[in-house]
Amino acid sequence: MNLECLDKIDSKKMYQTYDKWPEISKNAFQKEFEKLNVKNINHIVFAGMGGSGTIGDVISAILSKDRIHISNVKGYLLPATTDSETLVVVTSVSGNTDETLTILEKANNSPAKVAAFGSGGVMEKYCKENQIFFQKIPMIHSPRASFLTFLYSIINVLEDVLPLKRTDVTESFLKLNEVKNEINSSNLNEKNYALNLAKWMSYIPIMYYPWGLQPAAVRFKNSMQENAKTHTIIENIIESSHNGIVAWEKPTKLQPILLQGTDDYIKTKERLKILKEFFNEKGIKYQEIFSKDGSILSKLVCLIYQLDFTSIYNAVLSGIDPSPVDSIDFIKSKL
Repeated sequence: MNLECLDKIDSKKMYQTYDKWPEISKNAFQKEFEKLNVKNINHIVFAGMGGSGTIGDVISAILSKDRIHISNVKGYLLPATTDSETLVVVTSVSGNTDETLTILEKANNSPAKVAAFGSGGVMEKYCKENQIFFQKIPMIHSPRASFLTFLYSIINVLEDVLPLKRTDVTESFLKLNEVKNEINSSNLNEKNYALNLAKWMSYIPIMYYPWGLQPAAVRFKNSMQENAKTHTIIENIIESSHNGIVAWEKPTKLQPILLQGTDDYIKTKERLKILKEFFNEKGIKYQEIFSKDGSILSKLVCLIYQLDFTSIYNAVLSGIDPSPVDSIDFIKSKL
């Protein structure tokens, strides 16, 4: 793996956007956006598909210990609990996502307060016609590569709504820079752990994750599927102990990856220890991925950064251009 190889196979230079992710993130949070100021909110619904859906996953994890109720919609229907004390946040990087536009219309016809984020498209037009709060955010390279741009822009706009500490946000920028120095495209050597994982994955990866890090696992699955065009499986470590673990009694080419936080719940750590013992007894080779120290925001964005880069490196090592998503284009053309 070298820059010449990256340039040749990554035709739209996706890796260059990822090299700039820490800078892009900081700029998005510091940009002068109109703030959304709504009162008496006890329920936030995040609606979006793909990378836009991961934004809701991340913010849900951040607020999981707070009293505000969070719903994540990846489809066409609003929760039945949507009422006048609900804020519906719809996100479509393109502004043309069918499912998200449907949710936007349903939310507009409900008692809920509504905020929309996108780069334009049908969403922008609908919001202007219906006087719905809309924040236009430029897409950078592609919807999935724009993930942190949109995440930090939304955190910026919703700063007065989300009970998120500013110190956690600023800490995340420092952590992202640490990761960048370790895995970016100018560091293509044996110390690049994102590249090492990409080289190790030669078949179908299966990632075991603790509940709190689920957004990173979901994003890994999505990125491997879109960038490396590879089937990828994810399983909750606790739940899989009651079913999925049995499948390892039969020979398989699946490659297990154990995702771990630095301060996982004690029973989760115990379960991971047992699973590693099981794999060692069976002679099953596995990889371990550890989060950075810090807030849940820092943990998640740094893991996503690392694992997204892994998916790009894996694609290039396989001779696959990470940018085109012809299958998704086919589906959308039929809607």
